[in-house]
Amino acid sequence: EISLGLVGSEMCIRDRYYKNPEATAEVLGADGWLNTGDICTIDSDGYLYLRGRKKNMILSSSGQNVYPEEIEVRLNNLPLVGESVVVDRGGKIVALVHPDYEAGHKLGLTDTEIDARVMENLPVLNASLPAYARVTRFEIHADEFEKTPKHSIRRFLYQ
Repeated sequence: EISLGLVGSEMCIRDRYYKNPEATAEVLGADGWLNTGDICTIDSDGYLYLRGRKKNMILSSSGQNVYPEEIEVRLNNLPLVGESVVVDRGGKIVALVHPDYEAGHKLGLTDTEIDARVMENLPVLNASLPAYARVTRFEIHADEFEKTPKHSIRRFLYQ
């Protein structure tokens, strides 16, 4: 367990992982800062924005850093998309999509029609993304993605 506190304007670590110096060394830098693996930016007004996790970052073919979480947020807000996972497949950005079948059935659509409508979202999504982050294709997943107890998708299962 790690206890965090603020000393002046700096965050400091009071304790270490209980009887686990290796785990402590993984998350604490030599300077004592906690390395969470989160990638953030701060805008000109001082607002902090979480872009994604370092371990999930995709290096595009043009050398740009692509954060799948940023694409997933946009994709998950499109019609009939239930949830998604964006992955790198052979140098291509691919979105695995689980359609919102319940919402589609309420509209009187069949599963096949729902899948087709979800596929129509690809150009809409790509129009909102920079060229280096565009998704090459969608792969429909009929079943929901496997999740952790805190309801996060187990991304590593779909890499």
